Amino acid sequence: MDFSNFKPESLMMSYGYKPSLSEGAIKCPIFQTSTFVFNTAMEGKRFFEVAYGLREKEKGEELGLIYSRLNNPDLEILENRLCLWDKADDCAVFESGMSAISTVMMEFLSPGDLLVYSRPVYGGTDHFIQHFLKRMKIQSVGFRAGETKEEIIARIEATGNAANLKLIHIETPANPTNAVIDIQLCADVKKHFSTEDNQVLLSVDNTYMGPVWQHPLQHGADLVLYSATKYIGGHSDVIAGACLGSFELMARVKGLRTFLGNMAGPWTGWLLMRSLETLKVRMDQQAENAMHVAAYLNNHPKVESVYYLGNTHENGTAAEREVIERQFSSFGAMIAFDVKGGEKEAFQFLDNLKLIKLAVSLGGTESLAEHPQTMTHADVDPEDKKVMNITEKLVRLSIGVENYNDIISDIDQSLATI
Repeated sequence: MDFSNFKPESLMMSYGYKPSLSEGAIKCPIFQTSTFVFNTAMEGKRFFEVAYGLREKEKGEELGLIYSRLNNPDLEILENRLCLWDKADDCAVFESGMSAISTVMMEFLSPGDLLVYSRPVYGGTDHFIQHFLKRMKIQSVGFRAGETKEEIIARIEATGNAANLKLIHIETPANPTNAVIDIQLCADVKKHFSTEDNQVLLSVDNTYMGPVWQHPLQHGADLVLYSATKYIGGHSDVIAGACLGSFELMARVKGLRTFLGNMAGPWTGWLLMRSLETLKVRMDQQAENAMHVAAYLNNHPKVESVYYLGNTHENGTAAEREVIERQFSSFGAMIAFDVKGGEKEAFQFLDNLKLIKLAVSLGGTESLAEHPQTMTHADVDPEDKKVMNITEKLVRLSIGVENYNDIISDIDQSLATI
């Protein structure tokens, strides 16, 4: 049977794994080993030549196992399966989403270079850009959702360093406001500044949409990044990250990963393989639940504004609707909203939740709530937060797989305490 036309969700249980190599075990075992035995010294030599880029892999040649900092069966099978969702050539899995993001930025940026990024982004990414990259003499300039191609180009040229633009990094929808960034528009900006000697790259943090609801590589991105802790892991019991792209770019990413030593271990790989089997089922349920929760919040007298892709699609501009329809296959399961009042009222709501847990992170089976201004985005410049609607009254919800009536009931009783 030809499996090439099967959907990714149908292949998550078996793709890339041969039971015959593991005593017939139906699931890939945990290869809890640091090193692997070579059959011959020549075999070891050939494996290392490919691993260190001393020669290209020959047609039909399989790269053998060397050492778990370089490769491990759990990691390789997981990476092969993740490639199916985004139709990527290759994938690298890391010990956290931030290690994936920081490795990419360190690999493709050097002192004197320019980074362009969308705002807001995850607070950890913002801190890395504003503090670590700045110390490395890497210049950065941000732009916000709704800016035109011409406006973004003008921002870049105003830096006086457009010739050294190397990377555009975006997060769409934005965390925590669900602001929509057009990937194709950013790809056009990338092309505008790319030359024969300087090919600008576009990376997209796709954590909010997971591998199911948006596929950035199909819209002009070069690299797609995930905090695999979120929807990919989905059970709030593992920390991991992932980066996907072309063979050429991923060879560089994996090369730096080898020497930073921030690849995921076999136990993490095994847990993520387990989670991939239910990824689409979980995400579909979460998206359906979020639709009902957003409809409830839209009509609540103590809620001022609701930031949800479904609302943007219904009430936003024609340009926003066009991007959502082209870029996303779902409105997702993330909702942010403004309570009427300020920090006191937001905290009152958060402190009285019963079913929904007060915790950061997102994409897990359980529903979570947090206060972006003082938690995930605490380190973002106060003036920037104000401009981006990350205010004292903003609450962020990650909708889980519970019965949506129970989620709404908990929100209702907690809002009643304000």
